[in-house]
Amino acid sequence: MNDKDISKFLSLVLRHEPQRIGITLDQNGWANVDELVTKLQHKRMSVDLERLKRVVETNNKQRFSFNPDQTKIRANQGHSVQVDVGLPPTTPPEMLYHGTSVTTAEIILKEGIRKQSRLHVHLSSDIATALQVGSRHGKPYVFTVLSGEMHRSGIPFYLSENKVWLTDYVAPAYLSEYKLS
Repeated sequence: MNDKDISKFLSLVLRHEPQRIGITLDQNGWANVDELVTKLQHKRMSVDLERLKRVVETNNKQRFSFNPDQTKIRANQGHSVQVDVGLPPTTPPEMLYHGTSVTTAEIILKEGIRKQSRLHVHLSSDIATALQVGSRHGKPYVFTVLSGEMHRSGIPFYLSENKVWLTDYVAPAYLSEYKLS
């Protein structure tokens, strides 16, 4: 199994299904590193602490973090299991972006951006990232989100460790199409 496959599996167990390998996440989403490595090895994955560190450090989306003494690991955001990663409310930039597919754009225009099975809606601060996210779902469509206006209306925003902006819901009134050239 290569590092990319290990990263994908870590995303699964640290964000959605810790029970898949029999680990437990604490209320803040942390898993014990020794227990995780042992359970991965029981699944016949050749992962030791050094390889786990490499996967975390080289993940292009910086999805994972260690605690300061590297005894715990967690996903930075994207959870569908109930955890509180302890992010403080943060003032967002005036505009953020959300990438999706053209097939879901019409629904979003009517209903807004919902968090679905995740704990938060994910927004990016740059168009390139939004395009990349939208491309995973088909032909990309990018929304401009009036995040500054939302924030001034009292809607909280959070910034994950890997610089993904999070909020609970984006109403249609705060959305406009970003014109792709």
